[in-house]
Amino acid sequence: MYFYSHLPQNAHAVAICCSQSHLPHCYFSSWGPSNGDESGNLSKSQRHLSTHQDLDFQQSRVQINSILRSNEQSVSVPEFDGRGLSVVRKFESNQLAANTPNEDRRSAATCLQSKGMLFGVFDGHGGWACAQAVSERLLYYIAAAMMQRHSLEELEKCMEHSRPIPPILQWYKHHTDFNYRESASLYIDNLRVFWQELLDSEEHESGMSPQDALDYAFKRLDADISLEAQVPLSNDLMRSTAIQVAFAGCTACVAHVGMDGIHVANTGDCRAVLGVQNEDGSWSALPLSRDHNSQNQAEVERIKAQHPPSESDTVVTDDRLLGVLMPLRAFGDVRFKWSHELQQSILASLESGVDLDSLNLYQYTPPNYLTPPYLDVSPEITYHKLRPQDRFLILGTDGLWDELGSEEAVRLIGEHLSGIHLQAPVSQSERKLKLGQMHELLLKRQARAFPALDTNAATHLIRHALGTGDYGELSQERLASMLALPEDLARMYRDDITVTVVYLNYDLARSDHN
Repeated sequence: MYFYSHLPQNAHAVAICCSQSHLPHCYFSSWGPSNGDESGNLSKSQRHLSTHQDLDFQQSRVQINSILRSNEQSVSVPEFDGRGLSVVRKFESNQLAANTPNEDRRSAATCLQSKGMLFGVFDGHGGWACAQAVSERLLYYIAAAMMQRHSLEELEKCMEHSRPIPPILQWYKHHTDFNYRESASLYIDNLRVFWQELLDSEEHESGMSPQDALDYAFKRLDADISLEAQVPLSNDLMRSTAIQVAFAGCTACVAHVGMDGIHVANTGDCRAVLGVQNEDGSWSALPLSRDHNSQNQAEVERIKAQHPPSESDTVVTDDRLLGVLMPLRAFGDVRFKWSHELQQSILASLESGVDLDSLNLYQYTPPNYLTPPYLDVSPEITYHKLRPQDRFLILGTDGLWDELGSEEAVRLIGEHLSGIHLQAPVSQSERKLKLGQMHELLLKRQARAFPALDTNAATHLIRHALGTGDYGELSQERLASMLALPEDLARMYRDDITVTVVYLNYDLARSDHN
């Protein structure tokens, strides 16, 4: 949600921390050692547990794995699908909720009427409604924009004559994925209007480039979300859903992976990072997106430039847009886009029996709301031509990046992929360490050498994001504590986490490079 939350009365051991989450304030406990040594490891006397205690510990390990793996997805992609070679070998994905319900969403699909695959992660705020709608719809808009004229004409003929429509996307859904079934007809109708407008354009013959398609689709879908909340719809449920979607918001990071390389479109503070294997076998991270938040000074200046100088001190305050919203670009969030009068009239038009609180809708205007819009969806697009050393792409919502740096995430996946844990030589400065400091260094190096507990790389990242101790070791106690938090407290300590790891067919890049 958008609004400031208050420290719970019983949270005496909790420190206030400004994280990269969408909540204005987020609380993390000072996870100190408990009944163990300074590394968080159990002492020898504590390891000699009774049979009953051993059983309890084993049960907790089973429960932890069950929680971490319940939303796992792993998909192998055919090297040749009848239309050409695939740059993607496989992808692995996972989600772990902190909110109830989860406000993150993910999407993955193959473009059937054009080339390439699409992957997206979506981080909702103010509820899950906007992230849900965008995760269902955005990939269709992108794929349609890349389709050639004759393919769009075939779609239109099928619609006109009520014939089955050729599929646009091959979706890779998890069994827990949800769809807005009541709004499906509305979404199809507006997608049809979208491709009709493409057909009306004389320039649309061979389809848009991935870069143009991503940019156009982001902006068009956001405009449709805004419009759908303002027009009469066929039933009250569809109308309340449309308004809920528009007043909620979500950030999005979408990658198109094709033979010509990777295009990433980012709006907000999700992140795309490329895992690169260096000649010596080590790993490095190549960012393919930039976070759109107050830590990005260019982004702050961009927004300030859109408003009068008199507002320069109020547009971004307390590291948030108008002191309220953490991401500085997003879908939906019409509370930061529409005039105050339009917002009031739309909320007033809802049936009198509708409970606004149940829809996450509030009669609330951000402070210093003088010259809207303050927010837009325009994606920042990055292109990267694939090279032989490019091994995988990580897409993650900010819940992951709150806990792990990009370099650390790439190292974890790289070592998980290769099974080799490279240790840098002891440096000259490290050779001069005192005995206690050397012991600490050895503990850190030892922690990196433990075998992975998960076959799924996305789960591997989530486990390390929440369970890493002071020396880089996996702390069972810390992980158990993070996962055992009750629903009403979990969001104060961590955010929803969604991760997709896309493994690249670097042999294709190598042959192209040669």
